[in-house]
Amino acid sequence: MVQKLLQSKIILLVGMMGVGKTSLGRIIAKKLHLPFLDSDREIEKMTGFSISDLFARYGEKEFRAGEERVMKRLLSGGPCVLSSGGGAFLSEKTRQIATEKSISVWIKAEADVISGRTEGRTHRPLVPAADNKRVIERLVRECYPLYAQADITVPSYNEHPAKTASRLLRELEKRSIISPNIPTKNPTTHKGKS
Repeated sequence: MVQKLLQSKIILLVGMMGVGKTSLGRIIAKKLHLPFLDSDREIEKMTGFSISDLFARYGEKEFRAGEERVMKRLLSGGPCVLSSGGGAFLSEKTRQIATEKSISVWIKAEADVISGRTEGRTHRPLVPAADNKRVIERLVRECYPLYAQADITVPSYNEHPAKTASRLLRELEKRSIISPNIPTKNPTTHKGKS
């Protein structure tokens, strides 16, 4: 099956931590034969520190300023699937660049789904394990109005990422961002007359 990007833009995945942006991004990139980038991994490669360490060393304000610079660089690159950190799209500057350079897709999950996926994980700097559910509910109230500015919204349920990826691909097809899923032709063999 063949699909390709019809617009020379980046497919930018946005949304809260734990909604599956990285897993989805890898699946979508593979299906579309595009490079996959994860903004958090790019920040970690560039600095040599984990996201949690950067928050602890420099605080959220300084981290967000650096994240804006990284997002500007990544959004200025060629077509790819880009998974962004949970707070990246909350920056007005990043949203403005994303509007010009990308098709932004909000991977939207309910608070209880996010809470279940992130519970007990210690590498989420904004969500202390002891207060997981309450903090996520607050972040949902604060962040969802900004995520809603994305070009497309795709719901994420408690399911295998491949199912969410299928919904995302159908949405991209519907909006003529990618080509329809066209079966590749199998060569036929012709037998000559004897």
